[in-house]
Amino acid sequence: MKEATDILRIVGIILLGIFVLAVGIPLVLAAAGITLGILGILFSIAVLVIKLAVVIAIAYLVLVGVRAVLR
Repeated sequence: MKEATDILRIVGIILLGIFVLAVGIPLVLAAAGITLGILGILFSIAVLVIKLAVVIAIAYLVLVGVRAVLR
């Protein structure tokens, strides 16, 4: 079970990094006065990352609940 928590931690860090890149870069560019067509694409990627994180969180909660019931 230790390996699973390590893997989930690594996946969480990767998802957080993707989210920071998808949201942070457009905000920095907008603050600098640079507006690109890529801005909308990056925001949509950020929304997809949030949706993916919610799905993973729900699946994790279901998994933990099933594990608790089986014990």
